[in-house]
Amino acid sequence: MKIDNLSVKISENRISMGIQAASEAAICLKQLLKEKDIANIIFAAAPSQNEFLDALSQMEDIDWKRVNAFHMDEYIGLEKDAPQGFGNFLQRHIFSKVPFRNVFFLNGQAENIQEACREYTSLLQNNPTDIVFMGIGENGHIAFNDPHVADFQDPHLVKVVDLDEKCRQQQVNDGCFANIDKVPTHALTLTVPALYRADYLFCIVPGKTKAWAVNETLRGPVSPQCPASILRNHPHATLYIDNDSSSIFMSK
Repeated sequence: MKIDNLSVKISENRISMGIQAASEAAICLKQLLKEKDIANIIFAAAPSQNEFLDALSQMEDIDWKRVNAFHMDEYIGLEKDAPQGFGNFLQRHIFSKVPFRNVFFLNGQAENIQEACREYTSLLQNNPTDIVFMGIGENGHIAFNDPHVADFQDPHLVKVVDLDEKCRQQQVNDGCFANIDKVPTHALTLTVPALYRADYLFCIVPGKTKAWAVNETLRGPVSPQCPASILRNHPHATLYIDNDSSSIFMSK
């Protein structure tokens, strides 16, 4: 179905959802690589992406050596080898599995965080984004653009944000941290415009804990109060949901 400009595809479960999203993403990427020498992709790091990333890493006939990989957010202050680090997550689930041309990591351990933002901004400017693979948070965030910091007209591509309580609790709900006190309070994030400027957006959102956010994304106003709602305005965005994450939306 279509909600405004946004294509919405509902699968029975998260495994079939991940396979469908990966199959369609692979088709898009292979077509891009017919049209240009290098493709640039931004990846989300979250358990919601597990099935998708697993399926994508097994897709055949993708020339990954012509793909630059970026990631969209990172905690500030975690140890470099912390398993909860988003760069480390992506290293485990996709970056180490296929031979990318380059992998560009956000540096949440930088001594000068503002300089890290500027350096990553330059990378994004010099390598315009073709595709974003993303999710939606329980509070409707995309990347770490929680409602209180999301700005659809943000002048920055990368910034430092403080994380709201619902966002931090999600990290506990996902099993990444033992309790909310262990979750960092600040992070680096690509902004809403940094994601929205990509040519293609693939948004993969399984699970009952995301049902409220999916419903708000599709039925609520297009507003920073649900940052993911901006997807409805994008000309080439697809939302992949399963029976669990679509449960509130489909019940109305």
